[in-house]
Amino acid sequence: MGLDKSYMDVPGTTIFDADQSRADYRLNQFCMSLMKAENRERFLADERAYLDEWAMTEAQTQGVIDRDLNALISLGGNIYMLAKIGASEGLTYLEIVSSMTDMSVDDYRTMMLSGGRSIEGNRYTHEWDGDK
Repeated sequence: MGLDKSYMDVPGTTIFDADQSRADYRLNQFCMSLMKAENRERFLADERAYLDEWAMTEAQTQGVIDRDLNALISLGGNIYMLAKIGASEGLTYLEIVSSMTDMSVDDYRTMMLSGGRSIEGNRYTHEWDGDK
């Protein structure tokens, strides 16, 4: 018996629930490995060699190489774990999450300090017409 997941109806949002967590444990474990300085050094010295030590899909590996956090979230990544990739390069959390938008860091900061994104037109996907 499946759970009713009404929260899946929120557009542009991937909810990190138990199913999403199972989508790829290995990707998140790779990210957690970056908490150790020696692993960060190895990763930054030869990304592909370090990534090849993890049993991730090629799409996940390429997502890490491309720093495509949106794709990695859809492939099972948790943003708090994925942020360790950018932090390995000395990026702030603000820089990391703003990279997931089409906005500059300053524009993203201003938007968030002003109350975040407008909810107009973005309430539920079931309310959208066929054009969206």
